[in-house]
Amino acid sequence: MKKNNQKTLFSAPDGKSYLVPFILITSLFLLWGFAHGLLDVLNKHFQGVFTMTKAESGLVQFSTYIAYFLMALPAGMFMKRFGYKKGIILGLCLFAVGAFAFIPAAYLHSASPFLIALFVIACGLCILETAANPYSTILGPEESGAQRLNLSQSFNGLGWILGPLVGGMLIFGGAEDDPFTLTKPYILVGSVVLLVAILFFFTKLPEVQEETDKEEKMIAPVSGTASMWRHPQFIRAIIAQFCYCAAQTGIFSFFINYVTEVDTSMTNIEASRILAFGGMALFMIGRLSGSFTMRWMSPARLLTWFALADAVCMALVVVSVGTVSLYALYLSFFFMSIMFPTIFALGLEGMGSYTKKASSYIVMGVAGGAFAPMLMGYIGADNMAVGFVIPLLSFLYILYFALRCKRE
Repeated sequence: MKKNNQKTLFSAPDGKSYLVPFILITSLFLLWGFAHGLLDVLNKHFQGVFTMTKAESGLVQFSTYIAYFLMALPAGMFMKRFGYKKGIILGLCLFAVGAFAFIPAAYLHSASPFLIALFVIACGLCILETAANPYSTILGPEESGAQRLNLSQSFNGLGWILGPLVGGMLIFGGAEDDPFTLTKPYILVGSVVLLVAILFFFTKLPEVQEETDKEEKMIAPVSGTASMWRHPQFIRAIIAQFCYCAAQTGIFSFFINYVTEVDTSMTNIEASRILAFGGMALFMIGRLSGSFTMRWMSPARLLTWFALADAVCMALVVVSVGTVSLYALYLSFFFMSIMFPTIFALGLEGMGSYTKKASSYIVMGVAGGAFAPMLMGYIGADNMAVGFVIPLLSFLYILYFALRCKRE
């Protein structure tokens, strides 16, 4: 039975298996999950080491996620011209350069060099995500694309667990006013990324052709003189991805702030462990279970229920009713889990030869994460709970997007 399922998920048009390429691509999801998980520790640490307000510490996320907006289209054009493999290697190299740039940044005793290094890392991550997300969806039959992407993204969830766990130990475990503590996790991840880049360089990956006859028929209504912008589900997916990344980044960024404000007895390092083993663990479990749930429930229907549940969770967080709100915040991680890959896959449905270009625009939606933390920090300067109205509104739009996908 397992063997048949494996063939269904990873079978190539010629009958060969895409399982090995899928495993290699999935390793990338782990790496960038780790990098993003570190940001949530940096946000709180920057408030102390560089004496930043909550809104100012949002520059950590801004410098990262604005890179997605600026690099998504160039990344897509690079991929279209040179293919997925070269795009992945370029992304890994930029990732490593940005990580090692933390070393000279520490000698300058200022936030700006660290923010520039984060921007370089994010440029690499943007290229990796532009390549790996669509590549994962097409390494097998189209109808199981969302399931395959959710499976890959499960390992992204593991990276999100390791990021705050390792970052919390290495960063919060050092002197609070010592910028050199910031370099430790980035030296570690930079070294691993270089090894992975070398592995990809010497590994042969299939360059999957997306313009099959079947796909050409699917895009007939939007081909010719018309463009992909005549595809309404794709346009709504860009907005939904913007909203999701705004919600996710805001929740992750101010998790430690919210928890330590509600429970004043909790330290930053304790909150970072709860973020890793509580929130991020639920996030990973949600992606794994979501991938298998999609075997019998459509991605759009599952997204509908999860978006509704997250909207309820955020409403409880905003009203701030003690322990109930804390558990609602933890639970929101589980329901967020499937959103990015599911919105991504639904947005690419029927795009055919537009897939690479369309994926670039959907990745641009990640820019939502650049603005939400600063806005939430400003709104929640005196009471962090109020700032969570931004994720609440975001989940309500995702609910609308999911309902429209079910209808069409």
